[in-house]
Amino acid sequence: MSRAVDARRVMERIDALASCSAEDGALTRIFLSPQHRAANKLVAGWMHEAGLEPRVDAIGNVVGRYEGMQAGLPCLILGSHLDTVRDAGRFDGMLGVVAAIECVAALHRAGERLPFAIEVIGFADEEGVRFQSTLLGSRAVAGTFDTELLKAVDADGIALADAMRSFGLDPARVHEAARRREDVLAYVELHIEQGPVLEREGLPVGIVTAINGAARYAVEIIGEAGHAGTVPMPNRRDALTAAAEAILAIERICRGQRDLTGTVGRIRALPGALNVIPGAAQFSIDVRSPDDAIRAAAESAIEDALDGICAVRGVQLRLNRLHASRATACADWLMEQLAAVIAARGLKVWRLSSGAGHDATAMRDLTDVAMLFIPCAGGISHNPRESAEVADIGVGCEVLLDFIRGFKPRNR
Repeated sequence: MSRAVDARRVMERIDALASCSAEDGALTRIFLSPQHRAANKLVAGWMHEAGLEPRVDAIGNVVGRYEGMQAGLPCLILGSHLDTVRDAGRFDGMLGVVAAIECVAALHRAGERLPFAIEVIGFADEEGVRFQSTLLGSRAVAGTFDTELLKAVDADGIALADAMRSFGLDPARVHEAARRREDVLAYVELHIEQGPVLEREGLPVGIVTAINGAARYAVEIIGEAGHAGTVPMPNRRDALTAAAEAILAIERICRGQRDLTGTVGRIRALPGALNVIPGAAQFSIDVRSPDDAIRAAAESAIEDALDGICAVRGVQLRLNRLHASRATACADWLMEQLAAVIAARGLKVWRLSSGAGHDATAMRDLTDVAMLFIPCAGGISHNPRESAEVADIGVGCEVLLDFIRGFKPRNR
């Protein structure tokens, strides 16, 4: 069994990527930003050292290819994303990219070429922070990128198409990032769990069985602004109190169903003055479940509840569904190969679902997918306290490398 990977080097590179941030003292790296460019440059350099041929594709993903026994063979794709949420942790996404490079470096040092090619991808946008639509990098590779999104604007009013041009990309060529199904054998992603299960069980790795489906909404409630001291309480059309009732309704609906989560992560009151009744309130909704029928029922219940609340309060509801992705089942044949490698190392084979979304959700429209989790301390993620142990990173990399070496493509 291989001990060819260097987990400390993986950790050092994760730390180096964390320095590519738009904020001092915090990690924030959004799509098509100068920090995105800096991260791509770092990763491309590591890819080159590992024997991969790096390039930046038409959506801004950084892609490295390691040829097989002969050039042009179908490839196994590995990787994750390089963008972050605001004030992020260091491991979400970045671990999967750096660990995959480390595994290819081990093959390169040993002079090993396999009966298939390997590609490592650092996806440009998974989190959807800038343009409020997730998985842009992996959707482009999977061939499911919606070109209508090129019109989406960020908080500064910059359209995605214009941001791409500023980055040196041509939005008219975004389709060139798409891969052909016959050229891809599978997609496998190493990631921190972003939850507490593996740590609770004392296990260094786990096999993901499915990824939750998710839907995101932007909500605006329009009431009527007024003077805080002169408008009697019964006469008010307060948008923020309507939003508060709506948010509690979302919580009630999602607490009442197993395998369902509902989150309001952002809220804003307008005009936002201390002595003015809010005339408008804006907030987000995130609904997730591994069962698409459960999620769809919850979405319907939330829409009905918000309609009713706004009608009673005499305010107007604007509900915009920004994103929806169905639940993703990981491929049995890939899970079986991961399980065999884990068992061969004398480790317990543990299977669990993922409550968080991942690039594998988009990649399943191109090929079969699988994911391998390692623990993160306290199950904390999307937070500066996000952390992982070097020992667990080492086990995750070793399992991934053994999987790559023994990978048997499915008969087509």
